[in-house]
Amino acid sequence: MFLENSITETPSRGWIEVICGSMFSGKTEELIRRLKRAKFAKQSVEIFKPSVDIRYDDDEVVSHDSNTIKSTPVPSSSNIRILAQNVDVIGIDEAQFFDDELVNVCNDLANMGIRVIVAGLDMDFSGKPFGPIPGLLATAEYVTKVHAICMKCGNLAQNSHRFGKDESLVLLGETNNYEPLCRACFTSARVKEKQLS
Repeated sequence: MFLENSITETPSRGWIEVICGSMFSGKTEELIRRLKRAKFAKQSVEIFKPSVDIRYDDDEVVSHDSNTIKSTPVPSSSNIRILAQNVDVIGIDEAQFFDDELVNVCNDLANMGIRVIVAGLDMDFSGKPFGPIPGLLATAEYVTKVHAICMKCGNLAQNSHRFGKDESLVLLGETNNYEPLCRACFTSARVKEKQLS
């Protein structure tokens, strides 16, 4: 498990941290916590989110528990590289919605000596790896996988089950669209959906 206190990197060296898991697992909450600690330590921090994510606020990163931090919405990962100047720490929320170039952007920033903290869904609603997250997991120095609680049985949940028949990859939603499920309950729900269709 990643422990912030265990980092022994020197200030001139950057690295990548990935916080991943299902919906309602606390990814954004953990991202905000780390970024606020960095600000408290008087480090310069810049936060980015995909401009498509306007569920709670146009400009702020907002957790399901309503914790917030100011961010810059951007349409693509290349904008992050352009806007990330003279900072110590960069936070990126909802990374799964960015293009695959995000992996190169994060590595370039880390190579410049910046601490890059990325949060996102590691799997989509069908249980497949989501967007640039697999590439980030492979290149990150630190990975934290967080879990929700399964809404069916109470075990640890790692899947984001979507209600309804919408098969589009991106569907911004809340508890009216998604529920966290463990592997067994997710598999059972997917089988039932296929039988009904």
